[in-house]
Amino acid sequence: MIIDAHSHVHVPVEDHIALLDEAGVDKTVLFMSRPHPERARDLAELRQEMDLLYRALAGGGNEAREIAWRELDAALTAYPDRFIGFGSVPLDAPDVGLLVDRDVVGRGLRGIGELTPPSGQAALLEPVLRAATDHGGLPVVVHGAAPTTAADLHTLADLARSYPQVPLVVSQLGGAHWMDAIELVRDTPSMYLELSTASIVFAVRIAIAEIPERTLFGSDVPYGDPVTARLTVERATRSPQVRELVLGGNAQQLLS
Repeated sequence: MIIDAHSHVHVPVEDHIALLDEAGVDKTVLFMSRPHPERARDLAELRQEMDLLYRALAGGGNEAREIAWRELDAALTAYPDRFIGFGSVPLDAPDVGLLVDRDVVGRGLRGIGELTPPSGQAALLEPVLRAATDHGGLPVVVHGAAPTTAADLHTLADLARSYPQVPLVVSQLGGAHWMDAIELVRDTPSMYLELSTASIVFAVRIAIAEIPERTLFGSDVPYGDPVTARLTVERATRSPQVRELVLGGNAQQLLS
């Protein structure tokens, strides 16, 4: 089975399904999304869409968040056999545990994410990991590219060691800090590294070579493309057995 371990709600959802079909992807982990860059027809419209994300990262945009939840629920209802739902929680909320219980577990979702702490504040994830532990070790996915810093990646590894029951996934191959991310994930058994939107194919090859059983194929739709993301993994992986793990086997074990 081929599992895309990282995607966001794409509108219309039928276009997302068409992308998955073209890539030969059976299922995909689906996160909510406030901006929809796929709707932008030019740079000005893209800036308008991305402004929603910047406001959300600054702690605003509650109305956009409610819309994003409705879109996620609708996509999961329309294609339950193709999407594996994850839910997000505000990292500055005073009652993270209650939100995980209501918005993630209560909705029947399979994990928490994608979470994006402000630069230098990865420690904000501690209550999330505590709540994930309370619910049997729910997987937690953290944004790995900017604004995440190298210091944040080290903080995430420290947290993962404190909550070893929780699979902690660093996405986007750690962004510009991919060498740090590979090393930290390799040396922290409860961490995984998701490979979407990598700018250097060599980085994907090294990550898979170092962590064959904890690297995950992902596309980061709509920011990335599942066809090119799958091709990158296939080109970077010589062993058929390892390729099967990265393209789906590792994700199956993570989600089981």
